[in-house]
Amino acid sequence: RPESDEDPSLQVSLMKKIAIVGASGYSGEELVRLLLSHPHVELSAVTSRQYAGQPLARIFPRFAHHPRTATLCFSEPDVAQLAQQAEIVFLALPHGVAAEYARPLLQHGSIVIDLSADFRLRDPAVYQEFYAHDHPAPELLGQAVYGLPEFYREQIRTASLIASPGCYPTGILLPTLPLLKAGLIQPTGIIANSLSGVSGAGRKAELDYLFCECNESVRAYGLPKHRHLSEIEQELSLAAGTAVTIQFTPHLIPVNRGILTTLYLTPATPCRNSAEAAAVGEKIAAAYRAAYAQEPFVRLLEGRALPDTKNVTGTNVCEIAWRLDPRTGRLLVVSVEDNLVKGASGQAVQSMNIRCGFPETAGLM
Repeated sequence: RPESDEDPSLQVSLMKKIAIVGASGYSGEELVRLLLSHPHVELSAVTSRQYAGQPLARIFPRFAHHPRTATLCFSEPDVAQLAQQAEIVFLALPHGVAAEYARPLLQHGSIVIDLSADFRLRDPAVYQEFYAHDHPAPELLGQAVYGLPEFYREQIRTASLIASPGCYPTGILLPTLPLLKAGLIQPTGIIANSLSGVSGAGRKAELDYLFCECNESVRAYGLPKHRHLSEIEQELSLAAGTAVTIQFTPHLIPVNRGILTTLYLTPATPCRNSAEAAAVGEKIAAAYRAAYAQEPFVRLLEGRALPDTKNVTGTNVCEIAWRLDPRTGRLLVVSVEDNLVKGASGQAVQSMNIRCGFPETAGLM
C-alpha cells in the first residue's frame, strides 16, 4: 500500500496550513466550508474581531459536526501569529483593509490570496478613481496576479499574491474574453446586465439589505459607474489589445445567492440572415470549445438549454449559453454563477489548488 496509507501522520504533515482573515463574513464562511473538507489542507486559524475568542462551531453551528472544528476558535488578526500558523492566508476583508495585512504577510513569506479589490487593478490611478481613495500599497500591484484561473493559470502557479476576481467580473469576463481574443466580437458597444442575490452585498446590517426591503423587489444600483467596471474593463482591454468601455447595470434580486448576466455583443462579421448567423455561430462555438472544453468549472450549454442559477448554486461552476439574433444582428450571451463560490471563495480555492500543485478540483467537487 502507499506509504501515506500506512502512516496517517505523514498525510497530516504534508497538508498545507491555511488561515482565513475575516472568516465571519459570507465569503469567509464559504471559505471555511470549502477548506474544512479540503483533502490537502488544514484550516489552522480563523480571525474575526467581532467573535475573537469564541469557538467557530458556536458562531457557525452548521460546522459543529466537523471534527476539525473541535478546537478551532476565532482570534484577533495578528500578522506575526498568522505567519507562524499558516503558509497560505486568505484575506476576506473589505477593500482598503486587505492591503494592510497583505504587505506584512508577504514580508513574513506567506502566500496571500486576497478576495477584496485591493490588488485586482494594475494602475493605482484607476483604483483611486473607482474606490475614492489612494491605493494603500501601490508597490505591490506589480507582483499581484489576477486570479482568474482559466486565463492566468500559469502566472498563478508561482504567485505570492493572488487577487481573486469580483463576482460580477467573473460572470462577464468568462463569456467575453474568448470572443475578444479570437476577434469574433467588436470591442465597442458591449452591454452587460447582471442580477445578483443579496449575499453579494456582504454580511452587514444596512437598511437596503433588510428582508422587507429586498423581498418581492428588484432594483438597479451602482449606476452608471459600478466599482467592478474597473477590473472588467482592464481585463477586456488586455484581451482586445485596445481600450474597452462597456455599459454595465447591476440589479439586486430577492434570492440569497447567484448571479445571472446577459451580455449584448456585436459580432465582428455581420449576421443579417440565417446563413450568416450560422457561419458566425460555428466560429463562436469553436472559440468557446477551444477555451473551455477542458476546463472543469465552465459548463457550455448546447441546444435549447439556457443558464439557470439553481444549477450552479453551491458549486464552483459558471454556465454559459449564447444565441445569435439575425433580426438585430446581436449576439446574446448568458452566464450564471454562485457569487459566493465561483464569484468569490471557490475561485480563490481553485487558485490555491493551482498554486500548491493540488488537483485543481480538490475540495470543489
